[in-house]
Amino acid sequence: MKWLHIKAIFESDNIDLAEELVSNIFFSLGISGVECNIPIPGSLFNKDIKETSIATYIPCTDSATQLLGKIESKALALEKSGIKVKIATSTVDEEEWAESWKEFFHVTRITPNIIVKPQWRDHKSKSNEVVLELDPGMAFGTGTHPTTVLCIKMIEQYLKQGSSFLDVGTGSGILMIAAAKLGAKHVTGIDNDEIAIPIAKKNLEQNNIAPDKFQVSLNTIESFDKTGFDIICANILAQVVVDIMPVVKSKLNPNGTAVLSGIILDQQESVISCISQNGLKLLSIEHIEEWVAISVKKSAW
Repeated sequence: MKWLHIKAIFESDNIDLAEELVSNIFFSLGISGVECNIPIPGSLFNKDIKETSIATYIPCTDSATQLLGKIESKALALEKSGIKVKIATSTVDEEEWAESWKEFFHVTRITPNIIVKPQWRDHKSKSNEVVLELDPGMAFGTGTHPTTVLCIKMIEQYLKQGSSFLDVGTGSGILMIAAAKLGAKHVTGIDNDEIAIPIAKKNLEQNNIAPDKFQVSLNTIESFDKTGFDIICANILAQVVVDIMPVVKSKLNPNGTAVLSGIILDQQESVISCISQNGLKLLSIEHIEEWVAISVKKSAW
């Protein structure tokens, strides 16, 4: 199959806000798997990036031209917000894409005890290490983006042995794998991108997570009928976090914890305000550069 590579190259005085808004162009059209090329001077997560861009791949089907037109229209509208966006496209074979990006994905230490290891890399693990083996394919999530790192750190901090875990927007399944290996009794992942579902399942199996210990489905939290989770993680857009907060609360067990990420500093206060309005208790706030993750707790009464 051939894929259309769509890259939104952008310039702005506020790169973090621009990243959020440009990413939302894709998310609002049902494309949840994006590649963020955002240079952060002096950061551990910085790459040799010569342009600031958000990119994705879509299948070269009859609807691709129409979808591209919608992306271009939304990109043009961002000029009103002081964000200049140029859309560049190219066509690639699936095999070519699958191999070309792998050279940039290396073994990465997320916490003192947790390692993310690409399936094609070698790593001799130590006895105390939790190794998350991953092949993201065309799903979002290598585990090394600051928002994902923050989530993994909070999962490690708050997850208790035997907990039930829900990942909203699971992507590659990286957070489900982390929860399972840290002692969750059962992990559940939902995503609205059909590409993510088989990739997440494959990654869970590759990490020797038993089939009866996980469930992955094409779903949104609003229409997901299961309830009662000890930990819910939502690493998505800040506005989506705000929108789904009441549903997150309803699906948390008493004394349950939610980890909310994908938030930039400019949006932190609006999320905190929403947390208070929904009667959730603020536990902690963590930052990596301009990215924020917030943990909250549901009262037992």
